[in-house]
Amino acid sequence: MSDSIALQKAKRIKGEITVPPDKSMSHRAIMFASLAKGKSTLKNFLMAEDPISTMNAMRMLGIEIEQRAKGKGQKVTSELVIYGKGLYGLKEPFDVIDCGNSGTTVRLLSGILAGNPFFSALTGDDSLKQRPMARVISPLKEMGAEISARDNNKYLPMAVMGKRLRAINYIMPVASAQVKSCLILAGLYADGVTEITEPQRSRDHTERMLRAMGADIEIEGRVIRVQGFKGSLLGSPRRVRLSADESPEATRVQELNPFDITVPADFSSAAFFIAASLLVPNSEVLIKDVCINPTRTGMIEVIKNMSGDIALENIRNMSGEPVADICCKSVGGLKAVKINEDIMPSLIDEFPIICVLATQAKGITEIRGAGELRVKESDRIRAMAEGLRKMGAEVEEYKDGLSIKGNTKLKGASVDSYGDHRIAMAFSVAALIASRTTTIKGISSVNISFPGFFELLKRLTK
Repeated sequence: MSDSIALQKAKRIKGEITVPPDKSMSHRAIMFASLAKGKSTLKNFLMAEDPISTMNAMRMLGIEIEQRAKGKGQKVTSELVIYGKGLYGLKEPFDVIDCGNSGTTVRLLSGILAGNPFFSALTGDDSLKQRPMARVISPLKEMGAEISARDNNKYLPMAVMGKRLRAINYIMPVASAQVKSCLILAGLYADGVTEITEPQRSRDHTERMLRAMGADIEIEGRVIRVQGFKGSLLGSPRRVRLSADESPEATRVQELNPFDITVPADFSSAAFFIAASLLVPNSEVLIKDVCINPTRTGMIEVIKNMSGDIALENIRNMSGEPVADICCKSVGGLKAVKINEDIMPSLIDEFPIICVLATQAKGITEIRGAGELRVKESDRIRAMAEGLRKMGAEVEEYKDGLSIKGNTKLKGASVDSYGDHRIAMAFSVAALIASRTTTIKGISSVNISFPGFFELLKRLTK
């Protein structure tokens, strides 16, 4: 089977769609449910390669997980029933845990394993083995964790001998939801209060979900404080149902409470269809049930600043998260913008597709403060600069970002995704406005977050 696709210019994009469930929430829900004491139900779980890596990891740690299919045809969703064993109920894995391509899996799991009294080892694919792990290993060692990893504790594979941890005050050098979440989870196993300070706010699904489950987490601006559990169960844990019409208060017990959750659609997946509808003439798309958590939707602010037509409809609450239907359409006349490090954490996954939008905006769009993107699934700054230049765009590359000249007539070319799902999808959208044929290599990576992306794109394209 070919790992490339050839795409042509589109006349318009039109339709009503639902994109896959939120990847970040799917990861966290399955991990946290495993740490709860009792049965949890996860509706609309993302059955893509990355969350499946997390599911397989929790099974290796002794968690029983039932998988069910709900619905028919294109509306089939995955439901998981997880029988959590409590914070200290995990068991030593028989083999090395393979995290695949998932940075979320390995970094969050390292915080859990650091506090559990057994040996474990973590690895991943070739891409994940090149991503920096010192950013979690260093603070975990400050908490007393016993961890070693390849190349002087920089890269996978990683070995963890879990033990009782101590609370620390940690100032994060770079905003990262993965690092923050790792330390929050480790904080649950630590004596005292762990304090974490972010340079900018990053996505807060971990804090929202754990607080609803009974964790003692305080948030004051960019400071998060986590009170460690004592490891002894005080009475029977109360079941928490997270639904659209209730926002339960956390009950502070010595175990996390099980929960029911429906995962909303992923904004980062919706972003590609938002951009396509803005760029392709005579287009209009309605995307249903999308999570609009304010720590995730910096792209909406960017689009409004670019004079793009985007509207949020039917705003409501789903499982403790704000959700809306997103309506967007092409009106032309996009304007260049300047994007800096203050907003970057809220659009870190949308950088590639924003670069494509920038090629069609009047003026020069400058994106800075994005140095973190050089150590994602690929060097996203270099990959976007290289591919857009091949398609005729004028791009200047910086250490921490790009500047892109707008009003460019893109032309078809052969571009490489470097095995990065978001790069592959971004160039697929660019192909819809380019003359001639665009060939994107490395498209199998899209299955990491968005199985069925190309089928959905074809269905909407006229």
